[in-house]
Amino acid sequence: MFAAVTQVRCVDAAREAARLAARGDRSVAVAAARRVAPAGAEISLRDEGDRVIALVMSDTPLLPVLELRAEAVAVKEPDPRA
Repeated sequence: MFAAVTQVRCVDAAREAARLAARGDRSVAVAAARRVAPAGAEISLRDEGDRVIALVMSDTPLLPVLELRAEAVAVKEPDPRA
């Protein structure tokens, strides 16, 4: 059960990070993801063309050999200043 809750938190954090990063504010995206993600989770963002991909990875304390991960993709929003 604990692993399932941790996985859901990884999914939620990845989704939030991708959505905010697509708006152009990566530091806010990572900070928001950290608030949602399990403690100690690794959060990364990368660009692929017109998309932003957020990856959240976390170990589970009760099952140390199990690494949970979630990935979310969002299309970058146009820069309103351009």
